[in-house]
Amino acid sequence: MEEYQQHLGLRDEDIASIKQRVLVPKQAEYERQQQEIERIRQEQQRAEYQRQQAELKEKLESELSENVFQPLSSLGIQTRSFEFETATITVKSGLFGLGKTCEINRDRTQAEFFSENLGYGVVIEMVAIPGGKFLMGSPESEPERRDSEGPQHTVTVQPFFMSKFPVTQSQWAVVAALEKVNIDLENLQPSKFTNANLNLPVEDVSWNDAIEFCARLSHKTEKIYRLPSEAEWEYACRARTTTPFYFGETITTDLANYNGNYTYGAGTKGEYREQTIDVGKFLPNSFGLFNMHGNIWEWCQDAWHENYNGAPADGSPWMSRNDKRLLRGGSWRNDPGYCRSAVRSSYKRDSRSNLVGFRVVVAASYDHESV
Repeated sequence: MEEYQQHLGLRDEDIASIKQRVLVPKQAEYERQQQEIERIRQEQQRAEYQRQQAELKEKLESELSENVFQPLSSLGIQTRSFEFETATITVKSGLFGLGKTCEINRDRTQAEFFSENLGYGVVIEMVAIPGGKFLMGSPESEPERRDSEGPQHTVTVQPFFMSKFPVTQSQWAVVAALEKVNIDLENLQPSKFTNANLNLPVEDVSWNDAIEFCARLSHKTEKIYRLPSEAEWEYACRARTTTPFYFGETITTDLANYNGNYTYGAGTKGEYREQTIDVGKFLPNSFGLFNMHGNIWEWCQDAWHENYNGAPADGSPWMSRNDKRLLRGGSWRNDPGYCRSAVRSSYKRDSRSNLVGFRVVVAASYDHESV
């Protein structure tokens, strides 16, 4: 353009006018074309991912119909039903693929539960999780997938009860004051984040602390309380879904507590609360479990393994002599990719962090659960 300007004797303002009339519209049209190409590419990726997940779901439903699971009634616990809303997310694109919004679709369902009275007006609500077979881990096509999430493998899980929420600070305070079973629990309120009603999840507790909590609770109630196995945790989190989150292919801070400065997939940015929030604030999954994505990492029974090669297929904890224990679910500090159903992490069994808490289950025991 500068060469033409010199040859034709054009002024700078003439060149500016030409650029404004000719080049700017062409640049804008090029950018629109690139956005449309990117939109089509993302839609094709989503369609392929949905096809793969539909095939997996059909396969699992076919296998499930061939299995008979131990009835929950065999645990000898009387339950009652509760109704609740669940949510799924649909991502909507604006005109010409510009701009995105997350549309939350709500539905009502119900589940069974029982309440464990701890005294002092504190209870733990335990939700009935039906037995089933599921594909554990994530497919290689899942965005932000890690090698530790594979290989995917089919796991059969017997029915169990899982706490509706992560263990709260009020529940911790009551149980931690009970008689010692194996180790001391020196702090009745270990958490960094607190509020008046103590309805935040307890955090800053180690795996060893959580095991002692379960032992004291078992001794008090004469039921077998323990941490969930990693397989039980993922099965309960997914609640028969195969997508990265039980809400769908993405997540929003309107439904979970994580670092909303970051996005996942086709999702949008949201709020970063910078701490834990009260349990039960957001809608649960279709099993009736709250806060399985974000808010607080949750201890599982299992020892850490780098991947699923050699993992048990019966839902039992996978133990070893190493000092690391499994964490699931992501936390208030993490970006959404760390809060997916399949994500695995670990800490040493005696480590404590304000990112880490736990929830409990009632089910059959395992001989090697405290290794």
